[in-house]
Amino acid sequence: MNATGLLRTLANVAVLVAIAYAAIVLLLFVFQSRLLYFPEIGRDVLTTPRAAGLEFEEVWLDVEPGVRLHGWFVPRAQPKGVALVLHGNAGSIASRIDWLRMFHELGYAAFVIDYRGYGRSTGSPTEQGTYADAQAAWDYLVRTRGWQPGNIVVLGESLGGAIAASLVARTAPRALILQSAFTSVPDVAAVVYPIFPVRWISRFKYPTRAYLREISAPVFVAHSRGDEIIPFSHGQALYEQAREPKRFLELSGGHNDGFIFVRREWIEALAAFLEQAARAQGSNTQQRGDVIGDGQR
Repeated sequence: MNATGLLRTLANVAVLVAIAYAAIVLLLFVFQSRLLYFPEIGRDVLTTPRAAGLEFEEVWLDVEPGVRLHGWFVPRAQPKGVALVLHGNAGSIASRIDWLRMFHELGYAAFVIDYRGYGRSTGSPTEQGTYADAQAAWDYLVRTRGWQPGNIVVLGESLGGAIAASLVARTAPRALILQSAFTSVPDVAAVVYPIFPVRWISRFKYPTRAYLREISAPVFVAHSRGDEIIPFSHGQALYEQAREPKRFLELSGGHNDGFIFVRREWIEALAAFLEQAARAQGSNTQQRGDVIGDGQR
C-alpha cells in the first residue's frame, strides 16, 4: 500500500471512530435517566418493618396528579426525634429496613419513602421530582404528624444524599446525615466515563456540594475508602464543604454493603453526634408523640 492509500485508510478509520464516539455520546445523552435511576431493582415490596420486629404504619402521599408515594412510618416510645430516610438510586424501602431498625435502637421514630416510580410509588423519577418527593415527606412529618423541624434528622444515602441536602438547604432540621454520597452527578460521571464530555451533556446535576453551602444544620458524613462506585474523595469533599459542627466517619466495605450501618462503630459515632445536635438544638423545641394521631408530648 502506497502512502496515499495508507492515509486514505487512516482517514476512513478516523471517521469511523469519530462516528462511533459521537454515537456513544448521543446514547449517553438520551439514556441518562436509565443510567442514573434503577427503580426496577427490588420493585416488589415483599417484606415490611414487622419482619424486623418493628411496628409501622403504611403512608400514602399524593404529591401531584399521577404521583402517589408509598412510605412507612415506624413509631418509637418516648422518641428523641424522628429520622427521615431518603434512599439511593436502586431498590426500594423494603431494602432499607435496617436503617429503620438502627434509628429505633438510637431512640428515634423513622419515616422512609419510595420516590416516584420506585417500589409501590407511581410516576417516573426525575431530578426535580425526587426533590418534590422529599419535600412532601418533610411536609407530612411537620404538617400532618406535627413534628417540629428541629426534632427531625434527615438521612440520605448515595443519590439520596443529594436529595437530602437539597431538602435541608430549604428547611431547618436537627441534623443532616450523608452516607456514601457524591459531590454531583457530573463529577461521578466524569470518573465513570472519563473519555466522554459528560460534564457538558449531563441533564442531571444533583449538586450535593453546592447545597451544603446553604446548610447551617450539623452535618455527619460517612464514606468508605473501599467504595467502588462513589470515590472516597467525594465524601472528603462534602465534609470539607460542610460548616461546623460536623463529623466525618470513615467506613469500610463497598458502596452497597447493606449492613455497614449496623456496625457498632457507626451506631456509636452517630449516637454521639445526634446527642450533641440535640443539645445544641436547645430546650425550646418541643417533641411530639409518635402514637397514631400524634398526641403532643
